[in-house]
Amino acid sequence: MPVLRISRLARERLNFRTTHQYYFTTDQMRRAAVQVLRTARRAPICKHLRRHIFPISSSSYAVGLRSASSTSKRDSSAAPSPASSMYFRNFSLALVSTLVASGAWYAYRGSPASHTEGLGKSTSPESGASPIATSQQTPTVSSASVYSNSPSAPSSSTVAEEAARSTRRALVVEQDQFYTGSIVGDQPLSKDTDDSGRKVLEMLTPEQATQILRRNEESYIVGRCQGVVRYDVVQIPSNDPIEDDHAEKIVEVPHNVTAAQDGTSSSDWMFWGVFDGHSGWTTSAKLRQVLISFVARELNATYKSALTDPALTLPTPDSIDSAIKKGFLRLDHEIIHESVEKVMKANSKRVAAELLAPALSGSCALLSFYDSRSKLLRVACTGDSRAVLGRRGASGKWVATPLSVDQTGGNVEEAARLRKEHPGEDYVVRNGRILGGLEPSRAFGDSFYKWSREIQDRIKMSYFGRTPSQLLRSPPYVTAEPVVTTTKVEPEKGDFVVMATDGLWEMLTNEEAIGLVGQWLESQAEGPNGNGNGSKGNSWLKSWFSTEKGLPVEKRGDEVDKNGQRTPVRVSQWGITAHENDRFVVEDKNAATHLVRNAMGGRDRDMVCALLTLVSPYSRRYRDDLTVEVIFFGEGGSSGNVVVNEDASASKTDVKAKL
Repeated sequence: MPVLRISRLARERLNFRTTHQYYFTTDQMRRAAVQVLRTARRAPICKHLRRHIFPISSSSYAVGLRSASSTSKRDSSAAPSPASSMYFRNFSLALVSTLVASGAWYAYRGSPASHTEGLGKSTSPESGASPIATSQQTPTVSSASVYSNSPSAPSSSTVAEEAARSTRRALVVEQDQFYTGSIVGDQPLSKDTDDSGRKVLEMLTPEQATQILRRNEESYIVGRCQGVVRYDVVQIPSNDPIEDDHAEKIVEVPHNVTAAQDGTSSSDWMFWGVFDGHSGWTTSAKLRQVLISFVARELNATYKSALTDPALTLPTPDSIDSAIKKGFLRLDHEIIHESVEKVMKANSKRVAAELLAPALSGSCALLSFYDSRSKLLRVACTGDSRAVLGRRGASGKWVATPLSVDQTGGNVEEAARLRKEHPGEDYVVRNGRILGGLEPSRAFGDSFYKWSREIQDRIKMSYFGRTPSQLLRSPPYVTAEPVVTTTKVEPEKGDFVVMATDGLWEMLTNEEAIGLVGQWLESQAEGPNGNGNGSKGNSWLKSWFSTEKGLPVEKRGDEVDKNGQRTPVRVSQWGITAHENDRFVVEDKNAATHLVRNAMGGRDRDMVCALLTLVSPYSRRYRDDLTVEVIFFGEGGSSGNVVVNEDASASKTDVKAKL
């Protein structure tokens, strides 16, 4: 019969009086494990045992992480994730009881005496230790014994030889937390352990984690002499498929649209966009395909109109802002209303499935528009993606200036606007969400917050859809109209801009993001050996150095300000307490990848590996999709081309320059 070594808790609960080893039939094993699992889930008993039997520290065992499902943009009417505070869980009890209950068993290696001794040790975590256990005292889980028919446990010498051959890090994932441990042997790489959704995953190595971080990175050197020298991009999925998207385009504007004051025949319009999709990927994909074209078309008409007025050399600031807003709203009208008209005429479910997809899902949009003639950067924000400017201050450190406001139901100004537009509707904003469901107060798509009840009922009856919200009275409640800000770029001060979906801002403050890019710039300028010889394509970097430890950024205190910027919720969820000197690291040649690596743990490689090991849908509880762009301003080369920066791009052949 198979052998199972059970913990002291199991022995006491099941009233066994013998010691060290117990022999069960398969049915007895299952009944015992179910009883143990029930015991583990009884909070008062667990608390009593933690206090009197198992003093466990975060350096000895894995820590359960709190779910942050409230950050999801999807309707909160869906089944919410259980929210629990951070707590310790005995890895042996949780894992053994789970696997035995499913008909498999894992044997802990080592004698019961040594196991109990390890449980009794409590070590204070080091400064900055992550909630993920790294101690060598963690019991080893043997995968070689899964579904074993061996009549007895392997000898200690056999176990030692097996451990020497192959010992790997592993994650055990539950609905509300995950744990780290070790796998001995060759299997399993991935295994569903029972019907409650637990999963055993082999943890990525640091090298594998780096490959994932760099898989989608892109970098471009801009040799246009028009104020931009480089931009870096990276994406890390959490949803499957990723719901984020992005687009970049440089438009050469001829003199008949806008003549440059320096006598040159043309100027550049440069666009960068990040799109944070929710409830699907189709809306963000639509924005990637056409949003820049819609905005450029409106800008073209506005600039041409200004040329007909001899008193104007450029359109008025208000007219440019209006053109950008018009481009956003026209596209959303096409997505929401024109698609319905076409579907009704076609009277085809196939056509409905194709045309209504971008309306049924939704997406935030963050679009930056730089006019090389005026040196003005306009940032148009619909939703809660964010742009932040980094600029050298008088102290020599970088200063972080937000160029957008997070537009959510939790934003006081946005909530006041909605209540003014919908008087008498007390629940227009409930729990920081629109009608209690959607978090962004501005977005493309999201037709269920824009269509009338009549249209929703008609589409549901004829094609597909869902029942309208009982709170729906006077739609639309969500708009795609952006808030536009304007900033004068100062390349001589080393200006750069970080644009990112809210997945990054759940992990980093504005100051940390700007300080990290500043740290990366100094590292690139110094070169790999600190000799001042940076990598290829970095000749535009100047001698910007900081001799102080920590990030080279001016601190402004609390990041939660009147402009609606929110505290990074993942920092508290993950239990990160490390000082920035112990938290951040420079390992990447792509500035966007550098930001993402440090957002996900930085110097704490176990944290980075664990977060990247988690697969969809488990990963969504701990991190969102990530899309990050970093744009560097300055005067670069004069080749007139945009070329791929191969040192900081994932592919040397597949990536195409965006001119």
